[in-house]
Amino acid sequence: MHSKQDPCCHPGLMHPDQAIPKLLDQVQPTRDTEIVPLSHAMGRILAEDLASMLDLPPFDNSSMDGYAFRLADLQHSNTLKLAGYSFAGHPYEGQYLPGSCVRIMTGAPVPECYDTVQMQEKTQADGELITIEAPDAIGANVRERGEELKAGDKVLTKGTRIGAAEMGVLATIGQSQVRVYRKLTVAFFSTGDELRPVGTELAPGQIYDSNRYSILGLLQKADVDWLDLGVIADDPEAIRAAFKEASANADMVLTSGGVSVGDADYTKQILDEEGEITFWKMAIKPGKPFAFGKLGNAVFCGLPGNPVSSMVTFYKIVMPLLQKMQGLPAQPVLSLKATLTNPIRKHPGRVEYQRAILSRNDAGELQVCTTGSQGSGMLTSMSLANSFIVLPQMQGDTPAGSVVDVEPFTDVLN
Repeated sequence: MHSKQDPCCHPGLMHPDQAIPKLLDQVQPTRDTEIVPLSHAMGRILAEDLASMLDLPPFDNSSMDGYAFRLADLQHSNTLKLAGYSFAGHPYEGQYLPGSCVRIMTGAPVPECYDTVQMQEKTQADGELITIEAPDAIGANVRERGEELKAGDKVLTKGTRIGAAEMGVLATIGQSQVRVYRKLTVAFFSTGDELRPVGTELAPGQIYDSNRYSILGLLQKADVDWLDLGVIADDPEAIRAAFKEASANADMVLTSGGVSVGDADYTKQILDEEGEITFWKMAIKPGKPFAFGKLGNAVFCGLPGNPVSSMVTFYKIVMPLLQKMQGLPAQPVLSLKATLTNPIRKHPGRVEYQRAILSRNDAGELQVCTTGSQGSGMLTSMSLANSFIVLPQMQGDTPAGSVVDVEPFTDVLN
């Protein structure tokens, strides 16, 4: 016998772990690529495997300021005669002389026939006579040619998002330009006569359009181009025109509101007429209603209207869709275990994402507490939080002291 909260009593309610793979199967990575200068490659997605065109390092070089010498020469005497200098960009060009050493700086080429470097602090200089104290093994403090990479070795793989480290790697292998996937464009707008632009006066019954700004911030984090169509009045032809403009100029069309059961507006009607849209009921809280499909050649995602629901469904559903469309491989979500410091009330039936603050206690152990009231209209709860406490679908009340799953989101949502 099923309880009232048993999801089996609600056959239209789908667990997000089942729904998200089905949605991902319906989008494809972009195949459009372009070549950009390295200076403009930050944040872009690599569209091909890249191999090094040279050995790294390209020559034997010193990892220390000191003296280069041939270790075998110390069998006769620890005091060597200074033969010259090797600086970064200005290598020693003389011949090897038995019983000699070369003053060398970090990164400078180790002269041919010299095989070891002693740091300056373990030497004594008396004019041109240099005494090597406590010599190390052969090859000490020498970075050998090709020890990091050989010419032809794969350096970066297709689907890599280029960050600061990758920028440096590309420069290191001499890559002045790079082939990347075209940036996606996402068009978005809000509908509702009650919504007013920020900075205008509110009449009775009106609210500011906050969702559009949350969505804008999320899209900037996702590193896509965006097309903001503003607030569209509750007028069927205005909504139709907005959908047509959005789908003609974007890879994805994104809206918030107008997709839940019982919404008395024109959004669903126009979607049915202009696109191929399905309405999904997710076993997720906040964020149960979600619309997905096609508008022309664009993917359509309809988010719930409540501010927190909108952000949660973007984080859990839209972000993975965008990542796949961008050409990124599947991105695993970081999940940590932490001790709950306050009790949580929960009815079984949906996976809940409670806004939370993750921290460490005095013993260095991870602990987590909710931000307080968890209403889906309380957008301040997202601002206070740095993570979600993820409570399983059939879990009920959770007492303080329980170990819970936590997904940090600071880098994604803040």
